[in-house]
Amino acid sequence: MADRDQAILKDLARNIQLADTITKIANEAQSFKQDCQELQAKTEKLAVLLRQVARVSSVSYQRPTRRIVDDTEQVLDKAMQLVVKCRANGILKRVFTIIPAAAFRKTLMQLENSLGDVSWLIRVSASSEENDDEYLGLPPIAANEPILCLIWEQIAILHTGSMEEKCDAAASLVSLARDNDRYGKLIIEEGGVPPLLKLAYEGELEGQENAARAIGLLGRDAESVEQIVNAGVCSTFAKNLKDGHMKVQSVVAWAVSELASNHPKCQDHFAQNNIVRFLVSHLAFETVQEHSKYAIASKQNISSLHSALVASNSQNPKDHRTAPPQQQGNGNISKVSCPMPNQANSSISNVVTNTIAIKTRAPTNAQQAQPDSHMYAMQPNHHNQHQDQQVLGGTSTKGRESEDPTVKAQMKAMAARALWKLSKGNLSICRNLTESRALLCFAVLLEKGPEDVKHFSAMALMEITAVAEKNSDLRRSAFKPTSTAAKAVLEQLLHIVEKADSDLLIPSIRAIGNLARTFRATETRIIGPLVNLLDEREPEVIMEATVALNKFATTENYLSETHSKAIINAGGVKHLIQLVYFGEQMIQIPALTLLCYIAIKQPESKTLAQEEVLIVLEWSFKQAHLVAEPSIEALLPEAKSTLATYQSRDRPFH
Repeated sequence: MADRDQAILKDLARNIQLADTITKIANEAQSFKQDCQELQAKTEKLAVLLRQVARVSSVSYQRPTRRIVDDTEQVLDKAMQLVVKCRANGILKRVFTIIPAAAFRKTLMQLENSLGDVSWLIRVSASSEENDDEYLGLPPIAANEPILCLIWEQIAILHTGSMEEKCDAAASLVSLARDNDRYGKLIIEEGGVPPLLKLAYEGELEGQENAARAIGLLGRDAESVEQIVNAGVCSTFAKNLKDGHMKVQSVVAWAVSELASNHPKCQDHFAQNNIVRFLVSHLAFETVQEHSKYAIASKQNISSLHSALVASNSQNPKDHRTAPPQQQGNGNISKVSCPMPNQANSSISNVVTNTIAIKTRAPTNAQQAQPDSHMYAMQPNHHNQHQDQQVLGGTSTKGRESEDPTVKAQMKAMAARALWKLSKGNLSICRNLTESRALLCFAVLLEKGPEDVKHFSAMALMEITAVAEKNSDLRRSAFKPTSTAAKAVLEQLLHIVEKADSDLLIPSIRAIGNLARTFRATETRIIGPLVNLLDEREPEVIMEATVALNKFATTENYLSETHSKAIINAGGVKHLIQLVYFGEQMIQIPALTLLCYIAIKQPESKTLAQEEVLIVLEWSFKQAHLVAEPSIEALLPEAKSTLATYQSRDRPFH
């Protein structure tokens, strides 16, 4: 800032010196004396105003000062050229010195505009008490773009106004940024982000809310978000999420989600400033029981938890599940049940209780020796206790218990939304989330959270599982069959798919499909509900269910033969044939792909012969748009050949 002040002071000094020189030369004019006197008068006024600007330049808003000083210098240069010509001595010089009649009028008008600009600059740099709250007017420099003047005024208030005035200025910038993308870019270009961040950091409650909301609205594209991040938004938002009022934290979480959505490359910047950790802390607050270091339960409650854990370990998890504990403001633990289909006492509370108990004690040899089928011969993950302490200990919980329930719900919704956007395609953040209690939080919120929280939680799980699908290490560590958090998530996703009457259906289908390679051969509950979605559903639901089933039957899946057989037993072949013949093209292609996988993996199936799948494949071979599809081009001939070989005894190959 000091360097910029010095640069502007140098330019102001040059302009003042130029104005003084013009005044002196105008006195020596030999021609157009009256016009030169008018120039002299306006230049003298301008010099007085420029000196006044120089006295306040160190505290004034820099952007309009720079623009106006530069424009004023150009006007003074033109005025200098005129008066120098008028000073010419000798008859011949005056005769051959041509000055158009309009030149003086144009220069006088430009000087008048400069006077107006510099006067406005002085007023906008002063406090509202000095201006008596009078309307500052429109400077001539902003005549072609009036909104620029308003932006300058509001940003100047952010620099020099009182806290109440700064709050109003931030609200005005919110309105401008919301109304028009160009206005948002102008606010960034004119230096509006730093004072907004300062207000968000040290302002009063409403001012912080307005500032954070403005920042979220300004980050509408990658370039804008990059500038906002470079201005220091991460550290400011981290402080808000750690120590701020919950209303402010809610808006900050929303702003983080907006910035991360519009420029995913900023995800790591937020993570490096502990924002992911703080968001998980807000998500876990009153969602799952916090670590004993931060929430001390009574001996009776601890005994009850231990008894529940012992009881659940001694019974088949499919037969009985207790309700999840929820830490309330008074320290009591309440139980909420959510029966699953065909499981009257089923809910995710057993796995939540198990995980809480496991994280507070050392693993037993029996637990360490748990076997796993196919690629998950790994022990339960117990190394995250310290991480969980950090996650839940990162923010101050003082006073949050008594906060308005509406504010609490909004905070959870925005925290879930921010984690959804931050986790998209980011392996590091997804690993951090799966190593914390985020998965358990999402599972609990899917079961009993408000609708918007459920939606954001489902979307977050969809993104986390999408990353896990592409990364085997994350898949093995976070979603192995022995993971209690993974079990909790699966129970809720499966419950949503079985009900099939929720807006959460699409993300839940995708999440289950992303986890297709994590299921054991003994896990038989998954295929049936997905197959049921192929029958007379909305096209998007049918397509997503077909795509998910493809991930079970693809040759890349270790248990593709088992899953293909399960699809056949669930009645999927009949639905797939209908979709291949009569479905829309976006459904036709994944349906035919799935049918090919099943034909390759289960060619001896009597169901395939009875449903005449070979005829379907032969028909598909004649459809140009299907044969030309890259995903089917090599698969269809193999499926047709394999099925024809096994069915040649029953039907001649055509």
